[in-house]
Amino acid sequence: MAAHEHPTHFTRVWERIREEVAAGHQAYVVCPRIGEADETSDDGSDLVSEPGQQRPPLAVVEVAAKLAEGPLKGLRVGVLHGRMAPDDKDATMRAYAAHELDVLVATTVIEVGVNVPNATAIVVMDADRFGVSQLHQLRGRVGRGQWAGLCLLVTESPEGSPARERLAAVASTLDGFELSKIDLALRKEGDVLGASQSGYRSSLRMLSVIEDEAVIRAARDEATPLVEADPELTRHPALAAAVAGLLDTQRAEYLGKT
Repeated sequence: MAAHEHPTHFTRVWERIREEVAAGHQAYVVCPRIGEADETSDDGSDLVSEPGQQRPPLAVVEVAAKLAEGPLKGLRVGVLHGRMAPDDKDATMRAYAAHELDVLVATTVIEVGVNVPNATAIVVMDADRFGVSQLHQLRGRVGRGQWAGLCLLVTESPEGSPARERLAAVASTLDGFELSKIDLALRKEGDVLGASQSGYRSSLRMLSVIEDEAVIRAARDEATPLVEADPELTRHPALAAAVAGLLDTQRAEYLGKT
């Protein structure tokens, strides 16, 4: 959902959260940033950004305060992020699990390992700042009990932008494997023969990782026993020369790890 394109829909987001709470359930609100002026996520990685983005990512501390005094006033709103003291984080999670909080405004610290079956809704603010796999993991925090889960992705990215394509992909399927393929297709193959996954340049000249998956699998099935039987390719000098021409030492080491 694009907040700037449909302001009434954005108002409806918080109405839906209040409805879930009124029904006895709980909700998460996820933001990309904690509150400091940095532009890194809770795990220290750089946030996803798109050309033309002007303002900094929304922050947990700021959003929690605005919600508590605005559209979610009267609800029990808590805050959770990775830079809190361990005891404070544990206390907050215990309070949420015990239903002493209605809404938890958090960073991706809730991405994995959090299981509160009573949580039925999650709102991801600045959803375009997250990758496909992160959004899929976040979505999995709700609907873990007997009630259906609701995931709302909020963005200001324009229609037709790569960010909106990414969000549409997440909304289109619940299949994690299918999402990984979609993510790869959106980012492009990158330099799959090296460690650089730029997404703008592919070292593949005739094949696409997505479109030619069957051919690539067949080639791997042929190559694996051949290399196991003759690791140095001494019995296949022409093939050895071709491989040597394609790979430098660094890329060979990278392939060995994959």
